[in-house]
Amino acid sequence: MSGPGADGCAVVVTGLGVLGAVAADPGDLTVALRSGRRALTAPPPPDDADRPGVSWPAFTAELAADDVPDRALDALPGLPEALRTTARRTAARSPVPVRAAVVAALQAWLEAGLDRTAPPPERVGVTVAGNNLTERVTEDGRARAERNPAYLPARYALHQQDTDHVATLSRVLGVRGEGCTVGGASASGNLALVHGARMLAAGAADVCLVVGAMTRLSRLQTRGFLTLGAMAPADGAPASPPAPFDVGHRGFHPGQAAACVVLETAASARLRGAPALARWAGGAVVLDGNHLADPSADGEVRAMAGALAQAGVGAADIGWVSAHGTGSPLGDRTEADALREVFGAGDGGPWINATKTLSGHCLSAAGVVEAVAAVLQLRAGFVHPDPGLGEPVDTGLRFVRDEPRRASGGFVLSNGFGFGGINTAVVLAHPDA
Repeated sequence: MSGPGADGCAVVVTGLGVLGAVAADPGDLTVALRSGRRALTAPPPPDDADRPGVSWPAFTAELAADDVPDRALDALPGLPEALRTTARRTAARSPVPVRAAVVAALQAWLEAGLDRTAPPPERVGVTVAGNNLTERVTEDGRARAERNPAYLPARYALHQQDTDHVATLSRVLGVRGEGCTVGGASASGNLALVHGARMLAAGAADVCLVVGAMTRLSRLQTRGFLTLGAMAPADGAPASPPAPFDVGHRGFHPGQAAACVVLETAASARLRGAPALARWAGGAVVLDGNHLADPSADGEVRAMAGALAQAGVGAADIGWVSAHGTGSPLGDRTEADALREVFGAGDGGPWINATKTLSGHCLSAAGVVEAVAAVLQLRAGFVHPDPGLGEPVDTGLRFVRDEPRRASGGFVLSNGFGFGGINTAVVLAHPDA
């Protein structure tokens, strides 16, 4: 667990970044959230779709082209040319997810004013959310090497490691403090946020960039999720994707996005004159003692209760919940039961929405993408709609559904749950709350 109550070290958010199918930057994401703009589309059938037993996703939210990060870097306003040149040269031959992470991190770096005033490089850290991030790199590399071993890129041995993200960000931004990847399946994003807050609370850094790494699924990973029944298949899919928590849900829809949250000690932010966009209130990580994909309401309740306790707030203080909400029938039902236990039912409870309705499930990056979305909504005073939520699995919970709602109170709780019984929840607050 981590939070200001643990050791008196206040942590704030001073920068945000996002690049993906759902939005090109935080401003664009605000528009998508307020309007309920969905990035999901129906993908074309794979080349082997006519083979017996072959299935593919019903809907995905993918980048329009592999050069999206490069064009975003070229167009990023306010970026010092020396830093732009360093980013280009460092990430030029990197996989698409690493290039996207660089852009999201630079967006957040600029908003935090770290290009103008920053702590010494040794006092800046980075934590990257995700594990098994490079299976697509390995799959593509194997195909090239099988055609001719000489076709394997010289840097393949670097690019096939998750730490390629950490190393590239360190080189581009001159980070010299602590750095690592933090993996917890689909809970990785929240886990990285908790780890970053702990890094600051422990005095190991003054600033920590928490980066959600984009996942580009390999063919094998996609088939695995479909075989498990976790991903919604194209076979029998409705004309439009049902939202999480709708009775028509059939599994998750994969999304692609990288995101970054700059966490900073309040003392460092004041010293630099950097305004706080939000306040880190608390977070919790608990296990189920379970190695399978089935969720546990007890574990989810303990994570939410732990995050509330760390934040020093009660259930009634939470204005809305950014649910994990993947669209899995079992996962949605379990989370709904856990939400009912923590917050009760009826009109007095918090609003509940699921950003995956709009972005798709960004897997390892999901928690960071959703933290960016939560801060944007906190600041703008609304809770985004969930188009496609026509018939909720639990009519006693206050799901937002088709229209945005006014955010009440200054606190949001964001859930993130992963295969293998990894349960996380974090609480973010408006700076004035």
